[in-house]
Amino acid sequence: MTKRILIVEDEKTISRFIELELRHEQFDVALAFDGREGLNKAINESFDCILLDVMLPKLNGIEVCRRIRAQSDVPIILLTARDEVMDRVAGLDAGADDYIVKPFAIEELLARIRSILRRVKKIDTQDDLIQVRDISINTNSYEVFFERNKLDLTKTEYDLLKLLCENKNRVCTREMILQSVWGYESEVETNVVDVYVRHLRSKLKTDGEPIIETVRGVGYVVRE
Repeated sequence: MTKRILIVEDEKTISRFIELELRHEQFDVALAFDGREGLNKAINESFDCILLDVMLPKLNGIEVCRRIRAQSDVPIILLTARDEVMDRVAGLDAGADDYIVKPFAIEELLARIRSILRRVKKIDTQDDLIQVRDISINTNSYEVFFERNKLDLTKTEYDLLKLLCENKNRVCTREMILQSVWGYESEVETNVVDVYVRHLRSKLKTDGEPIIETVRGVGYVVRE
């Protein structure tokens, strides 16, 4: 699955340059140009890595990093023009995984991103079971169990359920689901997401509230 990266950088020339390089390397990229916009996207969408500038309008990068880390363990690389030890320490203490000092070579940034994603992959492979309520997903064997009964899912149904469970308690927008399950270049309409959610609900039958909740006008969520 394509890795998704958020660039939070107020200098649009820099952010666009990084975006082009990342897309060339087959990453899916989203942009934010101030701290509040970046924080909102980081909290409400799913990313594999965040590139976060320190000097941002509206909310500085250190505070954005601190607030993201309070809710998510997504890898964060700080982009900073400051090479002072205390600035680097402040960023790492706020929860950043790495930092790179401007100006930097794009090859070094790409290498740092790949390094972080490799570390995350190693951690993920050690924990191959996703457990949410009565749903168990074994990501190695691609088996899904609901109330101890094995479910017969199509690949698309599996990918959709896995995405929702990986993002438990976080609302996944229809657009995010389309990009993650069907792919960035897909021409599938958002109403297809609704169709597949209905398919899953029919297989996740429960007497109470549905396992997959609808957030009207936004998307879907699976809550603990």
